Amino acid sequence: MTGTDELAALNGASDWSRFRVVVAGLGVAGFAAADGLIEYGARVTVLDNADSGPVAERATLLETLGGTVRLGPGSTDRLPADADLVITTGLPPHQPMMLEAAARGVPVWSEPELAWRLMQPEKQIPWLGITGTNGKTTTTEMLASMLTAAGLRTAAVGNIGRPLTEIVLDPEPYDVLAVELSAQQLHRTNSLSLHSAAVLNLHPDHLEWHGSEQQYAADKAVIFHNVQHSAVYNVAEEVTRRMVEEADVVEGARAIGFTLGVPKVAMLGVVEDILVDRAFIEQRQTSAVELGTLADIAPDAAGAGSAPHNVANALAAASLARSFGVSPTAVRDGLRAMRVGGHRIQTVGEIGGVRYIDDSKATNPHAAHASLTAFDSVVWVAGGQAKDVTFDEMVTEHAERLRGAVLLGVDRDRIAEALARHAPQVPVISVPDTDTGAMARVVEAAASLARPGDVVLLAPACASRDMYTDYAERGDAFATAVQGLAARGE
Repeated sequence: MTGTDELAALNGASDWSRFRVVVAGLGVAGFAAADGLIEYGARVTVLDNADSGPVAERATLLETLGGTVRLGPGSTDRLPADADLVITTGLPPHQPMMLEAAARGVPVWSEPELAWRLMQPEKQIPWLGITGTNGKTTTTEMLASMLTAAGLRTAAVGNIGRPLTEIVLDPEPYDVLAVELSAQQLHRTNSLSLHSAAVLNLHPDHLEWHGSEQQYAADKAVIFHNVQHSAVYNVAEEVTRRMVEEADVVEGARAIGFTLGVPKVAMLGVVEDILVDRAFIEQRQTSAVELGTLADIAPDAAGAGSAPHNVANALAAASLARSFGVSPTAVRDGLRAMRVGGHRIQTVGEIGGVRYIDDSKATNPHAAHASLTAFDSVVWVAGGQAKDVTFDEMVTEHAERLRGAVLLGVDRDRIAEALARHAPQVPVISVPDTDTGAMARVVEAAASLARPGDVVLLAPACASRDMYTDYAERGDAFATAVQGLAARGE
């Protein structure tokens, strides 16, 4: 085994041929990590419990390149005896191989941690990082759009888009990267020093992975460690400000707030319908600069002005862009050019005066809360994997706007119980089916409860993998079911 100090210093200039590296997980990020490590000369072993489809195809390619691959059920249960380092793309800390690595003192890194180290010391690309329970992807895409509008070569990467390892090894030059980072990725990082970073919000999620709300928050806060320029927090969420106060940042780094209200000094905010900056201008003590208007922000969830959570996303993205020197005009142009991806408050049909909205990406209660807030009268479609969170607070807050609820998925009874406790007047239909026709029955049930002027809203507040590959497949199933309902004239 190599020394601890030598492992701690590994970077793009190191002699990787001396190290045996295990890559746990052969998804897109795992493949990029393994491919990059093989290119650097490391002796790579890749483990994945799956053994077919894209995983099998990637395995064949990696074996051709000189990697060792072990696939099939149980492959990630044991750590190879000669492992010097583990790269994981999502295994929780309590998973057997992770526990074994900890017991043996074998370092475990995330794929972003590997990418950051391989980038050192020669290829210095600034990272603008974004994390939070909700809004990460939209904010990252907004930021990338602003950077592009400023004429910078950039990409939205990390937890979305191309894996970071692939990007940093790309021979094409990048001026700056817009990087979405999940708490799971941050849990296994220790050397990042981002140009600037933002925590959008913090609400219970993925507690089955992190083990507690405290650990989840601690993992999110890692993004501020060694920030060089600006640590961006949400004025409405005190916990994000405390993260900045407690962070060990580079000397001279600034705390920058964003708010839906009128901003104080060192904040971005809203004055009437104008987005303004009182942080990155010399005259911030007495004035502000206009960055755009609410009308420049998409998506317009309710059809009558931008949804509040998306205004917050835009302000967070603008904070990071401005920290990198992007002009107010480029911030505005980036917002105008922004095109939000699917399954985020997306209208998929209108039948008999009822709008059908797909927000399948609302995979936790806080995201579903933001979605419900945008509408006045809703038939709520919810359920899936609850991830050890509760629904009482959300149901209590939105009880008056619920025309009805249709529930599906493995943890639908948990939502039903919250509705029974806090909104007993709301009619609830539970759909126990899990076959491919289940969503069609869900949509039919929702249609039976809806009245003209209502919205049938898929905002599940739960993960999707009990029934679907991911939230996108769930959203596609919903859209297909709505189209089928329309074709039948119902």
